[in-house]
Amino acid sequence: MPERRETARPRRKPSGPKRTALPRKPAATPADWSEGERIAKYLARAGIASRREIERLIEAGDVSVNGQKLTSPAFKVTGRELIKVGRRTVKAPDATRLWRYHKPSGLITTTNDPAGRRTIFDELPKSLPRVVTIGRLDLTTEGLLLLTNDGELARFLELPKNALERTYRVRAKGTVTQLKIDELAAGITVEGVKYQPIKAVFDRELGANSWLTVTLTEGKNREVRKALESVGLTVNRLIRVSYGPFLLTDLRPGQVDEIPGDILSETLGILGFTPGAAPAKPQADPKSRLGRRGPSDKLKGKRRAKP
Repeated sequence: MPERRETARPRRKPSGPKRTALPRKPAATPADWSEGERIAKYLARAGIASRREIERLIEAGDVSVNGQKLTSPAFKVTGRELIKVGRRTVKAPDATRLWRYHKPSGLITTTNDPAGRRTIFDELPKSLPRVVTIGRLDLTTEGLLLLTNDGELARFLELPKNALERTYRVRAKGTVTQLKIDELAAGITVEGVKYQPIKAVFDRELGANSWLTVTLTEGKNREVRKALESVGLTVNRLIRVSYGPFLLTDLRPGQVDEIPGDILSETLGILGFTPGAAPAKPQADPKSRLGRRGPSDKLKGKRRAKP
């Protein structure tokens, strides 16, 4: 059977007025989110929860953008969208702020306690915005605890890879020897948990107790107590005096002091963290400071201008 071919048919000339062709509607393209940031990071900065917890919320279908439930924590937002976690509308993150808090002994570092014990949030000033802690301190551990309204900053300062030093003043029952100090400095394993090298400096002996200055970079659960106990020293008082470049200095127990915005911005830049928003204007007491020791000479003795 011969192949069929069709020939073009002559077109008829239109009898009416000439029609103007309508422009084609461009095909829909996905929104360009290149200028935004990932939703998990955005919500962490807003202080909603940690990135890991936010990923769980997204997986459970509890996070929506402009009415659409998200399925990926990599979705990008600019902050101009309507973002909800459950029924709660998320406000744009405030400027990054950081406070020093001198935690007294007898308070636990958690938002609530099933056993009914007092928490640090029961004692913090009501004027503070919603804050998260950077790391934790045990019930009987005193000293410097950092607070921030930026969940992403909290995560950054906690990451072991950033190796921020935590320094403690320690009172322990037992005799300090060079052998014990060397053992801690070499790194030890306690009950199957390996601890990185811990720097311990003997300060003085007072009766049956010894005072030491202990510096570490990991901050594992009860690390100082467990490590010293493994070399025959029982800790009976523990005071954290620094966390990275931030110092306790003369902050009194229970006192909260905000790091001035200009110093915070400079310090975080040195550490390699870029806040998601411009630093807040200093609102702390004029005595606010990092202390006499810091990552830069420019930070030493720097004061906030009086309002």
